[in-house]
Amino acid sequence: MTLSYLTSQNYVSVRSAFQQVGYMRVKRGFKALDKVLALNKQQIAMKSKPKEFTENLKLPNDPDFGKEWYLRNTGQSGGVKGLDLNVMTAWDMGYSGAGVTTAIMDDGIDYLHEDLKNNYDADASYDFSSNDPYPYPRYTDTWFNSHGTRCAGEVSAAKDNHVCGVGVAWGSKVAGLRMLDQPFMTDLIEANAMGHMPNTIDIYSASWGPTDDGKTVDGPRNLTMRAIVKGVNTGRKGLGNVYVWASGDGGPNDDCNCDGYAASMWTISINSATNDGQTAGYDESCSSTLASTFSNGKSNSRDAGVATTDLYNNCTASHSGTSAAAPEAAGVFALALEANRNLTWRDMQHLTVLTSKRNSLYDSNRIHKWKLNGAHLLFNHLFGYGVLDAASMVDLASQWKGLPERFHCKAGSVSDDQEFTFGKPLRMVIETDGCFGTENEVNYLEHVQAFVTLRSTYRGCVTMYLTSPMGTTSMILSQRPNDDDDKNGFNRWPFMTTHTWAEMSRGVWTLDIIMEPILGMKTNIERGLFKEWTLVLHGTKTPPYANQPAGEQCSSHVVTGVVWVLLHKHARLSAAALTSSANDDGDDSCGVGGGGGDDDDDDDDDDDDDDDDDGVVMMMVMMMVVVVVGTIMVMVIKILKREDTLHDGYCDDVNDDGDKEEEGRMMVLMMERGTGGLW
Repeated sequence: MTLSYLTSQNYVSVRSAFQQVGYMRVKRGFKALDKVLALNKQQIAMKSKPKEFTENLKLPNDPDFGKEWYLRNTGQSGGVKGLDLNVMTAWDMGYSGAGVTTAIMDDGIDYLHEDLKNNYDADASYDFSSNDPYPYPRYTDTWFNSHGTRCAGEVSAAKDNHVCGVGVAWGSKVAGLRMLDQPFMTDLIEANAMGHMPNTIDIYSASWGPTDDGKTVDGPRNLTMRAIVKGVNTGRKGLGNVYVWASGDGGPNDDCNCDGYAASMWTISINSATNDGQTAGYDESCSSTLASTFSNGKSNSRDAGVATTDLYNNCTASHSGTSAAAPEAAGVFALALEANRNLTWRDMQHLTVLTSKRNSLYDSNRIHKWKLNGAHLLFNHLFGYGVLDAASMVDLASQWKGLPERFHCKAGSVSDDQEFTFGKPLRMVIETDGCFGTENEVNYLEHVQAFVTLRSTYRGCVTMYLTSPMGTTSMILSQRPNDDDDKNGFNRWPFMTTHTWAEMSRGVWTLDIIMEPILGMKTNIERGLFKEWTLVLHGTKTPPYANQPAGEQCSSHVVTGVVWVLLHKHARLSAAALTSSANDDGDDSCGVGGGGGDDDDDDDDDDDDDDDDDGVVMMMVMMMVVVVVGTIMVMVIKILKREDTLHDGYCDDVNDDGDKEEEGRMMVLMMERGTGGLW
């Protein structure tokens, strides 16, 4: 229908109108007031006398700074010394987030708070729950609407004002977008918030999502998704807005790949760890998590929570959940944007992958171990690529040169009704050339999506694994014991993994679908029906890090990186020689079994084979020379340079179990830079 209404100027036509449908969105990490008070007595944010600190440490004089172990972990509250965001080094480098604005999409901000008022950006703020420009939290007896104020303090609480603590990016601005405080959420409210002033707001931080009950499968609706996509494509005058999302508080019985916000490739999904590096009991795991920061989780210590601002000029040390983790990440990203205002939304994700650290993070349940992917990057199913390191990120950001254009390749589909049940798993393969020879060619991976359609008699019994051509296996869906759905299943749901970052796209991808009983809960036989799987690859045609800085302090890794990439290149050449006869059909499509472009005439095949053999022999000779020379160079470097472990920058330490985490990250940078882009 078409509606018209009269304005003071003329008639304006409305093309269509429809009723907004309400749905649930919940804050993550919220606790009832009685529990909060039991853990930590509320403290009035009065001007207090600063503690006596030695001047050379340059510690803030804010009274609660000592409780902010996530900023500077000295081992307080039973934590691990040094396990923090490494922000003080970034501050010493001169970065505070100045000139950057972060919007807290939540239940409002107490912008009159002594620790927030001077960094509050009123022009970029709005109340979408009440439709006015004053996003002040609605009063409740339980302080239910303290969530946004706490998140804001983590990002932008002032420094050296003798009030509460200090924010990660204490020199940055914070805006309030009040949009959670109504009985139901609508697509229109979400979309308006996520698209609000995209050229003024740099970072949008969200600490909420679909219900974390272990059975909900939900994500952004049409208008909201359009707003996010528009934000990353046109926000910040074309550089793209950065959307930071809390991964979820559903615990081990949930999977954040069933949360369409956290699992979106347009957002940066952040998980959390406790002050001693363990997983918190509420942490969800999924293959879409990019990195981690910190939150509470140790009930035996009153100060092991997250210290920040609270309502009505109060302070708290009990902010919790992945709700607290996302704003910390937003603060680190604000520091990086100050270091380089030309960073795009994709740059921020690459910087996150390359500079995050394993540090002391570990799965206390000993289920998810640290692994190296095919590009020699260390990742974990719980923590992504590790904990954010502010100093490393701003260091690399200040020298960052930008990335090649990003493309999307539909690698292939499998549409074949197949049943699966206990003891009868499914395995399907898609062989792809990464859309070689087309305008959508993808050779170097960023995000990988598996759009899956299936039904089952008990959805929570289904587990899925995606394995890349370079051998990296991502668990894209884990068991969810509470998910008793037997009707809806998954309908082209986009399961996403970041675990194959920087790997090569070409080869055979494998999807395994397994139906298993849930221990102690489900023992009767359940069945499922697979309908469709579509594989979509996102990444670049050319090497993403060929022109990036590596840093002189990491020169000892250059030879290792060059040797590794030549070995990898030789292995790929050998594999290509063995399988070339299967690809002579000249099919340059990006479907299943796609070949590698047009071949020469048949008359030239023999000559080409001879040339290939000569090339392989020459490559083997080159490999031997490089290995010998490389070994000598490494020995010389070790003699001339100190053998001390490097703790600064993005060339860091060797982990206890021998995995050379930072060497792997440097390989990714160096093997393109040092070999003219060969990989």
